[in-house]
Amino acid sequence: MNTSESDFEIFLVAPPGLEQALLTEASALNFPAPQQTAGGVTFRGGWHDVWRANVALRGATRVLARIGSFRAFHLAQLDKRARKFPWGDVLRPDVPVRVEVTTRKSKIYHAGAASQRIETAIKETIGAQISADAPVALKIRIDDNLVTISVDTSGPSLHKRGFKEAVNKAPMRETLAALFLTECGYTGAEPVLDPMCGSGTFVIEAAEIAAGLAPGRARSFAFEHLATFDASALSALRTPAAVRQTPHRFFGSDRDAGAVRMATANAERAGVSHLTTFSNTAISDLARPDLPSGLVIVNPPYGARVSNKKPLFGLYDSFGRTMRERFSGWRVAVITTDAPLAHATGLSFAHQTAPIPHGGLKVKLYLTDPLP
Repeated sequence: MNTSESDFEIFLVAPPGLEQALLTEASALNFPAPQQTAGGVTFRGGWHDVWRANVALRGATRVLARIGSFRAFHLAQLDKRARKFPWGDVLRPDVPVRVEVTTRKSKIYHAGAASQRIETAIKETIGAQISADAPVALKIRIDDNLVTISVDTSGPSLHKRGFKEAVNKAPMRETLAALFLTECGYTGAEPVLDPMCGSGTFVIEAAEIAAGLAPGRARSFAFEHLATFDASALSALRTPAAVRQTPHRFFGSDRDAGAVRMATANAERAGVSHLTTFSNTAISDLARPDLPSGLVIVNPPYGARVSNKKPLFGLYDSFGRTMRERFSGWRVAVITTDAPLAHATGLSFAHQTAPIPHGGLKVKLYLTDPLP
């Protein structure tokens, strides 16, 4: 494949179990014919699609551009074909590169030896240096003797939006929060409240979606170091025609005054403080906002060990009672590690996700219909 072509496979990495939610987002943003696959979403496109995916997608962990492939049945063949590969179409000779190889069901089974061959080919054909902390990573997969070459166009994980300086313990990653909001059917057209908001991730993500703010508007990307990069195109993608006006407001509260201060500061940095309100409030004192009904989404404590969970049942019961008594018409989403804690709320759940990895545990999202 000629890497200067405008049509190649682009792979959007998703948290396992949330591929469908990422497909929903990619489709809503009009990426061309996206398809769900194990571990993410694929579509065919060009470099402008790569840049837009990094800047605009809220749920993708990273964006890989699959720039070419060839068959290799032994190291000498890998060496020869790697030297013929047009690295210079994508890589710059003045930018260091790191090479990461995985191999399975192939005659080339030693990933380290394969890495050496590819690194030497790059150094000797285009002059780029190899470095463990290089800004550009090549991800090489050798599967059934097919060598697939991808470039990680994102760099640091896309959950790093560039705004959240303050975090509490076990924070929800922004990408995961965005996909959970998508799972709830949230599009920005209703208020959102998180009564255990921590550093404010759900509230800030919801407000940004409603305002039409691109998640990647303030960070840098690995693709800026590639030969294909167009700085003016990136600038245009980061600058929306206009920030959407929204009548909706977004609320977070927490018993921890420190968490409320963190969330307030994070919202200020993200430019959504005019849409958000954070308060130091216990669940039992939670008041329904004087607004149309919307979505309550909460990621309560769940205790890493079974012995920690007994005191939590009271918290979940109190939360559920508050929801039933004061939040008629609102939908409620609870993210937790196991069904008994979710059902301790006394809420009737209409939908739940598959188990999703989060912080070394597996969590599920449980969602109600509008409460009676």
